[in-house]
Amino acid sequence: CPRVPPVTLQAAFAHLALAFRCDVFTLQQRVQVERRARDAAEENIQEELGQCRAALERLGRSCASAGCKETLEQLQHNLAVLAAAVERATSAAEKLGAVHQEARMSRAAEVMVQHVENLKRHQQREHAELEEMKRLIQQNSRNRQLAESQDDVEPRLRPHPLKRTFQQGSARRRVSIAVIPKQLL
Repeated sequence: CPRVPPVTLQAAFAHLALAFRCDVFTLQQRVQVERRARDAAEENIQEELGQCRAALERLGRSCASAGCKETLEQLQHNLAVLAAAVERATSAAEKLGAVHQEARMSRAAEVMVQHVENLKRHQQREHAELEEMKRLIQQNSRNRQLAESQDDVEPRLRPHPLKRTFQQGSARRRVSIAVIPKQLL
C-alpha cells in the first residue's frame, strides 16, 4: 500500500477521530430518523399496493366477460410480482448501505493503522537513539575512570604534562561531540 507522508497522515487521523466522536454523539438520533423514514416509505408502498388490490377487486365484480377477467387476473399477478420486487429492493438497499458504510470504515481504519505504524517506527527510532546515547555515556564514563586511574600511576610512568593535557582535551572533545544527538548535528 502507498505510504502517506506523516504530516498528512496525522491530519487525516485527527479528522477521522473528530468525525468518529461526532458520529458517536449523533448516532442514536440518526438511526431513529432513518428507521422512521424507512418505515414511512414501506407503509406508503404497502398502502398503494393495497389500494391497487382493492381497485382490482371492485373492477372484478363489475367485469362480466372472460377477456376482462383474464386481464384482471394478469393485473393481480403483476401486482403480486411488484410487491415481491419492492421487498427485494428494500433488502438490497439496506445491504448496499451496509457495504458503503463498511467501505468508509475500512478506509478510515487503514488511515488509523498507518498512523499507528508511523508512531511505532518513530518510537523505535527514538528508542535506538536513546540506547546509543546510553552506550556513549557509559563509554565516556569508562574513559574518565581510565583517565583517573592513570593519574594515580607513579609520576615517572606518566607522560609529559603538556602531552597528557592535549590527549585528555582531544579525547573529551571527541567524546562530547559523539554524545550530542544526531538531530542537533
